[in-house]
Amino acid sequence: MRVLFFDAKSYDKENFDAYKEKYGFDIKYLKVKLNEETVDFVKGYEIISIFVNDTVNPPVIDKLIEYGVKLIVLRCAGYNNVDVNYINGRIKLVRVPAYSPYSVAEYTASMVMTLNRKIHKAYVRTREGNFSINGLMGFDLHKKTVGVIGAGRIARIFIKIMRGFDARVIAYDPYPNESFARDLGYEYVDLDTLYRESDIISLHCPLTRENTYLINRESMKKMKDGVMIVNTGRGRLIDTIDLIEALKDKKVGAAALDVYEEEAGYFFEDMSSSIIEDDILGRLLSFNNVLLTSHQAYFTKEAFRDITLTTLENIQSFLQGKELENEIK
Repeated sequence: MRVLFFDAKSYDKENFDAYKEKYGFDIKYLKVKLNEETVDFVKGYEIISIFVNDTVNPPVIDKLIEYGVKLIVLRCAGYNNVDVNYINGRIKLVRVPAYSPYSVAEYTASMVMTLNRKIHKAYVRTREGNFSINGLMGFDLHKKTVGVIGAGRIARIFIKIMRGFDARVIAYDPYPNESFARDLGYEYVDLDTLYRESDIISLHCPLTRENTYLINRESMKKMKDGVMIVNTGRGRLIDTIDLIEALKDKKVGAAALDVYEEEAGYFFEDMSSSIIEDDILGRLLSFNNVLLTSHQAYFTKEAFRDITLTTLENIQSFLQGKELENEIK
């Protein structure tokens, strides 16, 4: 069976081709992203695979249906780039609902430590022969309060790591699980309490209509002066313009971001020879207390293996007429 991959990188080809003989799929890898200008590439394919920055909006969906696409396979967990309501069951849609939760949790902890202890700055300094430690002072995580918004699998591993530093952890989740809280040693609080008491706030929730721009001018006013905000979840959980103002006012002392609300066109691409035309992204990059990475928290061998195998199993289940366990409806 022929399968067309959009937004495919060299590591996609390397990992998926490793299982080519086992599954027997004929995969064509395209570097371009799926959008209204590239949708014609799907002619002749009933199965396509997409990633986080591909666009599946009504005009694209109409063309996919016209060209006979039967299955869209996401190589990721999130699907806010897909108009599921417009598809309305006319094309089957599957995703990778879970992969190594340790990858994102460990990366989140590493961002906290790197930003706090300014390891990224020290690395650059010493390579240039500057061994001064002026301006590199951080703080102990011991006894600090870490607020976690969204207490799912990834967040619980992150909580366990923070508890290993003997930090106090508080969490907000619309569906609290007191059993997990007792076992891991954290407590659930309301959002206002979390904002008020946290030295570090880490976001681990999916993006929904209700929590879009959860972190905004008003919510940041409720936080401690100098709070550290960490986001390895979804870019649109934070109103970036409001965050920039809070950084300028020193209300927010530091921000560690692995996602950005307008990351399509920049993240996952080499833009080193180009001008950053996104003024908001450029402003973020100008702050020395902002650590910005390119949506790489998931990027470990173990997580990518899980993504690869789940994607291939999703395709195989469809071809064999089995129930699609990972279907988005």
